[in-house]
Amino acid sequence: MPDQLLTIETTRLAAGQVRLRLTGELDYDSAPELIAAAAELRGDGDGDAPVLVDLTGVTLCDSSGLSALLVVHRAAGAIRLTGVSPQLQRMLDRTGLSELLAVAYADDDVRAIG
Repeated sequence: MPDQLLTIETTRLAAGQVRLRLTGELDYDSAPELIAAAAELRGDGDGDAPVLVDLTGVTLCDSSGLSALLVVHRAAGAIRLTGVSPQLQRMLDRTGLSELLAVAYADDDVRAIG
C-alpha cells in the first residue's frame, strides 16, 4: 500500500477560526479524508467557525479534490483558501468556483503577484 497521499493538520486559531493545512495530493483517493476532517470539526461543535484551508502543500488537485472543497464549503458555511497554486487557480477560474470559494493571498505569497 502506498504512503499516505494527503496529510491534514488541524489548528485552532483566534476567534474560533480553524485552519486545515493540506499536504500532498487532493484527489479521488484522498478527498474523503478532507471531508471527514471537516465533519470532525462539526462534531466538535465548531460548525459555525470560519474554516481556513491552506493548500500551500498540495501538489495535485483533481475534480474530486474540487468537489471535496465544495463539500467542506457547504458544511462550514464558508471557507477561505490560501496557498492556491497558479494551476489550481486556473481550475477554480475555469469552473467558476473562484467566485464561490474565497481565495486569500498572504503578503509574502509570491504567487499573488503574478
